[in-house]
Amino acid sequence: MKSMTGYGEASHNLRSGKVTVQIRSLNHRHLDLQLRVPREYLAFEEEIRKTLREKISRGRVDLFVNRYASKGQARKLEMDEAMVAQYIAGVRLLKKKFKLAGDIEVSLLADIPDLFHVREIEMDSADERVAVLKALASALKKLEQAREREGGHLRADMEKQIGHLERIAADLEARAAENGVRMQKAAVPQDDQSTSSGDKTGDIGGIVLKGDVNEELVRLKTHVMALAKVIREREPVGKKIDFMLQEVNRELNTISSKVPQLSVVQLVLQGKERVEKIREQTQNIE
Repeated sequence: MKSMTGYGEASHNLRSGKVTVQIRSLNHRHLDLQLRVPREYLAFEEEIRKTLREKISRGRVDLFVNRYASKGQARKLEMDEAMVAQYIAGVRLLKKKFKLAGDIEVSLLADIPDLFHVREIEMDSADERVAVLKALASALKKLEQAREREGGHLRADMEKQIGHLERIAADLEARAAENGVRMQKAAVPQDDQSTSSGDKTGDIGGIVLKGDVNEELVRLKTHVMALAKVIREREPVGKKIDFMLQEVNRELNTISSKVPQLSVVQLVLQGKERVEKIREQTQNIE
């Protein structure tokens, strides 16, 4: 069992810098992937989505990818040597033709536009892709560990609530047995009522039929046992638990309608309270 909430972060170093992947997962009815990646990594986005879908089946997932270039590695200063040579030749020609004095200073060239420009260093796509996927795998592993750890806490609480449901089902079974005994005693006709025994038998038969909840109790205990088994599974079980809780509620409602005695109704209400607590926890389960 895994919780839908968790966090994982990992980095991978490159010659040109470092790639960091952060993943945060939250509760959601379906799988909702929200990716924020650098423009340079847009080509890898679909592969990242595929990897996430293979590991996560439910919940909102926010993924952040950041790229940090090493100092001096992000950009490069380039000089147009051919243009510099033309400027120097032109200045020398100017001095000679017009008999000008003075030397050619570096400061003169530094102020001339277009001789120098800064270029972004092109990344190695293959290396960057490997780095992103490795950082993603490590971050996912940490996320899964966090989700499993939280899922363990949720399972422990659910087991506690299921234990209460098992005891409630046993108490309901005892009350049903007591009710059956009372119905059997009521079915024995009294001497002074022998003249109308035919009518009474029909009425009592209806009471016995209404008070018989054996089938509902069998189904209730079966659903509770199945619930205890499902929460031990490692695969996503949130939707399974939702369905089983609906079945448990249905049986509890039927029992209370067939045996509207105060003690039975109180047990049914306690059972519904436990079901609701499990349902609240299920909202956090994948």
